[in-house]
Amino acid sequence: MKYSEAKRGRTFVIRLEDGEILHEVIEAFAVEHGISRGYLIVVGGADKGSTLVVGPEDGDARPVPPLTHILDNVHEIAGVGTIFPDSKDQPMLHLHIACGREDRTITGCGRTGVKIWQVGEVILIELLDTSARRVPDPETGFELLNP
Repeated sequence: MKYSEAKRGRTFVIRLEDGEILHEVIEAFAVEHGISRGYLIVVGGADKGSTLVVGPEDGDARPVPPLTHILDNVHEIAGVGTIFPDSKDQPMLHLHIACGREDRTITGCGRTGVKIWQVGEVILIELLDTSARRVPDPETGFELLNP
């Protein structure tokens, strides 16, 4: 295990609009407001056609090939995530979302494009006094958190 300590900074209450792409809007917001590190929760709706990474196609392959799922209809969503700078020093959102419709739920990473349906509510908390960042890992192909 690796870790570091951080302090809480500003808290933002954000409403996303119909058709916005979740990770794109949050990363742009972070740049605009000078947020390089933080954590967030999101609730709302995901539109049909949204794409999730739902696991590796082959967990033993390197780099890890993603397995994706495209939502076939509107789903309710609840998610949690983190923001840390990537290898280009840009805020990068890593967000896992549970998407439910009727009696079915699918959970995955929203990095590949979750389109908001009607509304998305986000609480974003900035983290200060830490140098934690995402570092490329050539073996997996991921940008892993280095606290």
